[in-house]
Amino acid sequence: MVLSRSILKSEVKDLKIKKNESVKELVNSFETVGGFTAANVFQGVKILREMIADEKCTKILSFPADLISTGVRGVFADSIKNFNAVITTCGTLDHDLARAWGGKYYSGSFDFNDAELKRIGVFRLGNVLIPSEDYGVVLEKNMKPVLEELVRIKNEWSTWELVREFGRRIKDENSIIRQAYLHDVLVFVPGVTDGAFGTQLTLFSQDHDFKVNVLKDERELSRVVLESKKLGALMIGGGISKHHTIWWSQFKGGLDYAVYVTTASQYDGSLSGARLSEAVSWGKVKVKAKFVNIDGDASVILPLMLAGL
Repeated sequence: MVLSRSILKSEVKDLKIKKNESVKELVNSFETVGGFTAANVFQGVKILREMIADEKCTKILSFPADLISTGVRGVFADSIKNFNAVITTCGTLDHDLARAWGGKYYSGSFDFNDAELKRIGVFRLGNVLIPSEDYGVVLEKNMKPVLEELVRIKNEWSTWELVREFGRRIKDENSIIRQAYLHDVLVFVPGVTDGAFGTQLTLFSQDHDFKVNVLKDERELSRVVLESKKLGALMIGGGISKHHTIWWSQFKGGLDYAVYVTTASQYDGSLSGARLSEAVSWGKVKVKAKFVNIDGDASVILPLMLAGL
């Protein structure tokens, strides 16, 4: 790319924190701060604002499960109505349902002794603490009655249908799958067996004529993509959630809008570290798309960005 001095058009300005300044005002002031990640956060807000306002755009939200063990779960639940589809992991269902059914999660420390935590029956997820009885036991107790009801309706389900039915039956308004049900947002879980939710499905299938049809999910996701006029995505973290988002997008010519938040490095060739510019080479993001990569912890960046909207 040939550059000229015409690129020198946005002068760096000193950031001044004003008394009683709102978070939205603060994020908007990042435009001219030239502050590395701060500048990209501003660009992310700008792209999301345009994407959400674009009525021709089908919007996808993708994220992994770890954030759902934190209070950021509430941010996802509040914002899900702005999207047409969610692509996530089995652990999202685990944590969302466990908490919806009364499971209690607690703040802890990355430095706790894990052998001692095992002795007292507490799981550690980063610096989040989960009593063992508030996780798998809660899911086992509450999932089976729902599955007993569903198998009487039919014996073969896609994951988006299962998630919709669980969302219909829970009452927690901070639940992601509850809000997805209320706002008719499709939730796809391509790795549905990789977690406690999937294990319960497997155990239930051992003595019931019950099947999960993942190809039905793929057909529905392909329909969402191929019937779109434009495509946009907010992607938090990498892995299967991000890959499924960009993989299907390539069959529509790539994303028109894309915002990606990650803590991963690109130098190991992982998808989590891969920047959106790499996706351009695959046709998963359009050459002329509006996109930005934001490096940092989504538990900080996502609330900032959504408040900035």
